Amino acid sequence: MKLAFEQFGEIKNPPIIILHGFFASSRNWRQIAEKLATNFCVYVLDARNHGASPHHQIMNYELMAQDVVDFIEQKNLQNVSLIGHSMGGKTAMWLALNFPNLVQNLIVVDISPITYKHSFDPIINALRNLPLSELKNRKQAELLLSEIIPDLSYRQFLLQNLVLKNGGIYEWRIDLDIFQRNAPNILEFPNTENVPQFLGKTLFLAGGNSKYIKENSTEALFPFAKIQIIPDAEHWIHVQQPDAFLNAVMDFLC
Repeated sequence: MKLAFEQFGEIKNPPIIILHGFFASSRNWRQIAEKLATNFCVYVLDARNHGASPHHQIMNYELMAQDVVDFIEQKNLQNVSLIGHSMGGKTAMWLALNFPNLVQNLIVVDISPITYKHSFDPIINALRNLPLSELKNRKQAELLLSEIIPDLSYRQFLLQNLVLKNGGIYEWRIDLDIFQRNAPNILEFPNTENVPQFLGKTLFLAGGNSKYIKENSTEALFPFAKIQIIPDAEHWIHVQQPDAFLNAVMDFLC
């Protein structure tokens, strides 16, 4: 699959690929990418079924990692640094484990290589139940979601996938049916029984107020990884503490 992407910085600089999380897109990383572009050539990809990338009925980490491998080969990139948040972090980890020769540095943002137990169904159902034909503006949609999704910033994030089409009708840019069918794949991590460890340079960034990076969940697959906690941040470290996030990334890469 040929993924949509945004590029920042000069092509002569060392390459960084940024992989976003579930429901997100490349646009969520523009500010970070612009700052990293001083020293790197930054590619921010839209995962399959996200942003401007094509839709596909199957979405799992094996396929999403292969999409990124194909991108690396299409661009003829060497010594790539991967930064992946949440779903993107799992994609980056699976790629590094299976294609270690392609990855020079791995940065995983607030996720572990494990299967999680929560469900995306309440969120997806809430989005599905929005009366799109009756919406006058995003504020109305935001208020309708407020009971089920009380976090204002998360509602606003999700509603970035709501687009106004010709004729003034709102539509979802994402396919909610595909998301619902594949949500279990996003929560899990593929079987690693026969997968060798990744011995490359690895950094896990954990939000100080987040519980996504589980204790003793990284060492078996990434024995030389460093775990760094970013204080006063939850799951969205790059949004909630962008300066601390950038400092940690630059210290690790430079």
